[in-house]
Amino acid sequence: MKNKRNSERDDYRLLKNKLLIRIFGMLFFAFAFLAALYSLFLKGHIADTFVGFLDNFVYHDYDRAYNVYSIYIRDYMSIFYVVLSLLLFAIILRFYLNEFSKYFKEINRSIDALIEENSGDIVLPSDLTAIEKKINHIKHTLEQRKLAAELSEQRKNDLVVYLAHDLKTPLTSVIGYLTLLRDENKISEELREKYLSISLEKAEHLEDLINEFFEITRFNLSNITLEYSRVNLTRMLEQLTYEFKPMFLEKNLKCELEIAPDTMIKCDVNKMQRVFDNLLRNAVNYSFDDSTIHIAVKQNGENLCIQFTNCGNTIPKEKLVRIFEQFYRLDVARSSRSGGAGLGLAIAKEIVELHNGTITAKSENEQIEFTVTLPLL
Repeated sequence: MKNKRNSERDDYRLLKNKLLIRIFGMLFFAFAFLAALYSLFLKGHIADTFVGFLDNFVYHDYDRAYNVYSIYIRDYMSIFYVVLSLLLFAIILRFYLNEFSKYFKEINRSIDALIEENSGDIVLPSDLTAIEKKINHIKHTLEQRKLAAELSEQRKNDLVVYLAHDLKTPLTSVIGYLTLLRDENKISEELREKYLSISLEKAEHLEDLINEFFEITRFNLSNITLEYSRVNLTRMLEQLTYEFKPMFLEKNLKCELEIAPDTMIKCDVNKMQRVFDNLLRNAVNYSFDDSTIHIAVKQNGENLCIQFTNCGNTIPKEKLVRIFEQFYRLDVARSSRSGGAGLGLAIAKEIVELHNGTITAKSENEQIEFTVTLPLL
């Protein structure tokens, strides 16, 4: 707080010094002018000229002219001097205030510019550099908030569009197969069982999609608090790979886990499990059949790096930079065959950043690698 006050004083030092110099200059000029005028009236050429005028053109008597000057002018010289001083000071002050009011006009103009779009940075006189910085900071903040509001509105619109698109496909399948079961009287038990299995599979996929949408909405609209605890990362990843065995078998995948025994980490267990689940699920979905998924955990200084590597089609750079965006899917057609609504990596990124960590993606030579870096607390 003290440093902030000192900084503000430094910001306004130029303006204060300039005002102080102008005030002293104005006072010096006024007093110098009045001192010279006072000296001239009392014993200078103006006093002699005035007495000479009365002697030559009015009284024709020098002593009488001098007495009149002394009685009516010299004896009241202090009053004249004060009145003249005040008048002169008022005139100078008036000019000074006119000059000073230009600052307020500039500030008023800059405030009007705050609501103008695409007006660029506001420029004020060098004396008002501190105010210029503050107003430009306000302008940039307002622009960022407006952009964030527009982005939020766009995300809401995207949510509606993607919700309609991604829910329609499995829902249509469920309705189609159930309609067949209702309308077809002569259907074999084997085919009936097949249709029911497909309908159940599509309904479960529909449930997963809805859960994903609720999850990302919860992350976007609420202030999430982390519940930190020490957890055995080795056991967490071992359990995760065990739970994925049925998915590995479907594509004949192998999963290798490289981690030191009893590696401990401090994190929100439930949320970090969601991160690793999303990354491993993504690796399975985009792996070649009969390939290997490699999970490696290494300590790098004060950080812990968890890498998920799988063999799959190389992701183009233009897609790689967008891979953590909400609703972004590598398959343009957004087929349900290779995953959910495109929210898993977006959720993972949110959670990792809440833990003050980073998550990155790299893809080359038919390898895809995701790296989560977390601080060792």
